[in-house]
Amino acid sequence: MRNLFILLLVMLCSSCAQLPPAEIPNTPSKHAQAVVFDIDGTLTPRVSAVFEARTDAAKVVRIFADKGYKIIYLSTRISWLSARIPGWLKDHGFPDGSVQVAQTDEERSHPDDFKTRILTGFIDHGWNIRFAYGDSSTDFKAYGAVGIQKEHVFALLRNGETSCQSGEWKACLNGWTEHLDFVTRSVQSVPAN
Repeated sequence: MRNLFILLLVMLCSSCAQLPPAEIPNTPSKHAQAVVFDIDGTLTPRVSAVFEARTDAAKVVRIFADKGYKIIYLSTRISWLSARIPGWLKDHGFPDGSVQVAQTDEERSHPDDFKTRILTGFIDHGWNIRFAYGDSSTDFKAYGAVGIQKEHVFALLRNGETSCQSGEWKACLNGWTEHLDFVTRSVQSVPAN
């Protein structure tokens, strides 16, 4: 058991460096649209399940990317685990995107303020954030604060819970598989320049 603990500690600390802040890109066109995804509890089945991905989560994100949406990943994961996020996304088949991670304990203590600030930065750089996904009330508070329409906000039910957390959202999804048809058929592609 002790060897297992040491191995786990070594694995975790092999990337103890914090993921540096990511620059917010300017839009390439007036039609630039984005979709935002919380990571822990949204793309993963539980907040604590940082090594797992929900079934079909990567498929949904990829459909958005293929339709021309800029992908924004947001996380307030603790710093010594945040450095693994880009590798985790790649290993689980998620498309490239802007990975925005909280840099300070203050940001991690107030995830709604952190996410509001980051999303405001994207809007200030010309991005139209059309859809948003999360699993916590703080996600929904941030999405509302930047004006994302309730009809384009979706809540993910955390494994083991009986209802989605409170907030302004269109639907509480049990998982990503049930949402594949909506994204495939109902989400318009981003117009070409």
